Amino acid sequence: MHPTARLAVRSSGFRAAAGTARLSRFQPSTLPRVIVRFSSSGSNPQYEFIQVTEPRPGVGQITLNRPKALNALSTPLITELNTALLTFQSTPSIRAILLTGSQKAFAAGADIKEMAPLTFSSAYLNSFIESWSNLTTTLKKPLIAAVSGHALGGGCELALMADIIYCTKTANFGQPEIKLGTIPGAGGSQRLTRAVGKAKAMELILTGKSFSGEEAEQWGVAARAFGSYEELMEESLKTAETIAGYSKVAVQAAKEVVNKSQELGLRDGVEFERRVFHALFGSEDQKEGMGAFGEKRKAQWKDQ
Repeated sequence: MHPTARLAVRSSGFRAAAGTARLSRFQPSTLPRVIVRFSSSGSNPQYEFIQVTEPRPGVGQITLNRPKALNALSTPLITELNTALLTFQSTPSIRAILLTGSQKAFAAGADIKEMAPLTFSSAYLNSFIESWSNLTTTLKKPLIAAVSGHALGGGCELALMADIIYCTKTANFGQPEIKLGTIPGAGGSQRLTRAVGKAKAMELILTGKSFSGEEAEQWGVAARAFGSYEELMEESLKTAETIAGYSKVAVQAAKEVVNKSQELGLRDGVEFERRVFHALFGSEDQKEGMGAFGEKRKAQWKDQ
C-alpha cells in the first residue's frame, strides 16, 4: 500500500543511481539492445507495462514502462514483471538481471486508484500485493535495481527486494504511506529497518520523509550512487555483466548465503555458510576456478 505517482510527486523532489565491476568471461558487447525473443513456452510474451531486453551477454533487463503514471505499480504490471522474471530464471543464457524504470521515476508508488476501493475482507481474502514479493522467493539469479528519480512507497519496496541497489545521487526514496492513512504493505517496514536500523526506519516511516540517493548510499540502502543517469545505467550494466561472467553455481551459492545472514543468527549463519562452502568442493567449477588460478589462465566455467 503505497502512494501513487502524482501524489508522490507532489510530496517530493527528484533523485537517482547505479554500480561497477570488471568482466571475467564476457567482453562488453557492441551489439545494440534487442528485445528478448524467448519465454518458457518458446513464444515472446506481449507486455504492456514493461519492456524486456538483453542489452549485454548474459544480462536480462526489465524496464518498468508506465510513463504517464511515473511507473506506478499495479497488479497487471506486477503480473508482467513476475512473468518476465520467471522467464529469465528459466533461460540458461541469462545469468544476471537488471531492473530499472525511467530517468524520472523508478516507480513512484502503488496505483492508488486500484487500492482506494478495497475493503479489509477483499484485500485479506485475495492476498492483495502478496504476489509483489514473489521475486524474493522464486528468483535465484542476481537482481540489480538501477534507481533514478522517484522510488516511493511500493517503488521503494520493490527496489529493496533487489540483491543490489544502484542509484543516482538525486534519486528520491521513501515510504510515505502514513500520509495516506496506511502503512507499507510490501515489506518496507521490514527490509528498510534491516538496512538502516530501527531508529532511522521508524523516523522515515512515521513521518513519511523521503531520502536521497546520496543518503541511501551513506546508510547502506544502496551499494553505490552516481552523479548522472547515464553513469548509473552504464555502471549497472557493467556490474551485471561482470556477475554474468562467473560460475552460475558459485553466484547462486553466494546470493544464498548472504540472504541467509538476514534470517539467521551469527553462529547459525556462519555454520550455514561453511556447509555451502564445503559443498562447492563437489562442483566442477570450483576445480576449474582454482586450477585456472594456479595455471594463470582464464577459467572456463561449466556451471556444474
